[in-house]
Amino acid sequence: MQLYNTLSAEERAQLIDEAGKERLTLSFYAYAKIEDPKKFRDDLFIAWNALDALGRIYVAHEGINAQMSVPADQFEAFRDTLEVYEFMRGIRLNVAVEQDNHSFLKLTIKVRPKIVADGLNDETFDVTNKGIHLKAKEFNTLLEDPNTIVVDFRNHYESEVGHFEGAITPDVENFRESLPIINEQLQDFKEDKNLLMYCTGGIRCEKASAYFKHQGFKNVFQLEGGIIEYTRQIKEENIESKFIGKNFVFDHRLGERITDDIISQCHQCGKPCDNHTNCANDACHLLFIQCDDCKAAMENTCSPECLETIHLPWEEQVALRKGLQVGNKIFRKGKSEALKFKNSGHLSTQPLAKAAPNPETKNIRQKIKVKKTLIGKAEHYYSKSKIAQFLIENSELSVGDQILISGPTTGEQEVTVTEIYANGGPCTTAKAGDQITFELPFRVRLSDKLYKIITSSENA
Repeated sequence: MQLYNTLSAEERAQLIDEAGKERLTLSFYAYAKIEDPKKFRDDLFIAWNALDALGRIYVAHEGINAQMSVPADQFEAFRDTLEVYEFMRGIRLNVAVEQDNHSFLKLTIKVRPKIVADGLNDETFDVTNKGIHLKAKEFNTLLEDPNTIVVDFRNHYESEVGHFEGAITPDVENFRESLPIINEQLQDFKEDKNLLMYCTGGIRCEKASAYFKHQGFKNVFQLEGGIIEYTRQIKEENIESKFIGKNFVFDHRLGERITDDIISQCHQCGKPCDNHTNCANDACHLLFIQCDDCKAAMENTCSPECLETIHLPWEEQVALRKGLQVGNKIFRKGKSEALKFKNSGHLSTQPLAKAAPNPETKNIRQKIKVKKTLIGKAEHYYSKSKIAQFLIENSELSVGDQILISGPTTGEQEVTVTEIYANGGPCTTAKAGDQITFELPFRVRLSDKLYKIITSSENA
C-alpha cells in the first residue's frame, strides 16, 4: 500500500506533459476535531494518489489545510473523496484565477501540531466559534462603513504587492506574530467598531476571527474564502474591486494579478514592480521584488555578494554553503539591508504604475499548449563564454531542434539549437547519457530542466 511519493518532481512533470491534460490548482481548509490525524492522513493519500492529485497538505487534530493540483477530468471524483467526511461535505474549493499544470509536482501530506501555527496555548479558545462570513459585495459595503476597521492577516511580503483599501497591514513575518500586535492596537474598539479581516484563502482569518471573539470583540467579520474567492466573485458578478494590486500565492507563480495597479517597487532600483524573485544563490534564496532590468543586470540575485557567489565554480559554492541553515529556503522571506526599497507595515494604495496586459493570463482553456518532452537537466553555466551544460537523460537532441528550458528562476525560455558539443566534441545528434554544451544568451541553473518541443510534424 503506497503512502508516500515514489516519483521525483522531474518524473512527475514529464508524465503531466505526456498526458496533455488540463489540471486545476485549488485550495481549501476546514477546522474540525480529528481524533487520529495519522490515519486521516494515510486515508487521504491513498484516495488522492489514485486520482493523480498533487499538492501540499497539512493535517492536525484541529483540521486540514490544502493547496493542490487536480486533473480537471477528476475534479468531481476528487470532490467525492471529501464528501466521505462529514466536516468536509459541501466544502468550498477555491480554484486559482490562473492555472498552471506544474503548480505542484508531488503529493505531500504532513501531520502537524496545528494547521496554522498561532503560538497560542489557551485550551479555552474554541477555533470553531468564528466570525460572520461575508461575500464580496457584503465585504465591500462594510469596508465603506466609517465604523469599520479592516485588518490584513497576511505577512509583509504578501501585503506589499496588494491589499484592500484602508487596511491595517502588520509588519510581520508570520501569522502568530500578528495576533498579539493587532489585539493590542485594537483594545479600545472591542465594543463599538466592526472588525473586518481578510487573508489569502480564509484559513488564517477563520482562526483570527475566533481568537478576537474570544478576546471580547463584539462585531467580528471575515472575507469568505479570502482574496481568492473574492476575486472569483467580483469577476463573475462584475463588482468593483476594493483590492488593489496582486495576490501573493505559495506556488512557483508567486502571485496572481487582481487589478493592473502596481503599488510596490523593485527592491533594488525603486522602479514600480510587483514581481517576486528568489535569489539565485542557493545559499540565500531570499524572496524579494525585482524588475526585469535588475533581473538581467543582477542575474536573479539580491546583492553583489550573491552575484559574485553564483559565478564561482560549483564546488566552491557547495563548500561555502556547508553548515549553513538553508532549509525551507524557497519561501524564506527575511528582510535584507541590501534591499534599499523594501516597504512593509503602513502601506499606500496609491498606484505607482499600471501593469501591461499579459497574454499569458488569459483563460487557460483558450491557451494553445506547447507539446514537449523532458530530455535532460542543467549541470552548469559558464558565464564568461555564455555556454550552458546539460546532461541528456532521455531521447535525443539534434541541431535544428526547438527546445524549452524551464525553471523557477529562469522561467520558460524557448530557443532553437544551432550547434551542439557532446562529451567535448562537435556533433549533430546527442543521445541519452551524453553531456552536452551549447551557447545560450541567458544563465541556466541546476533546477532548470531541458525539454524538446514536439513539432506538428512529429505529432503527425
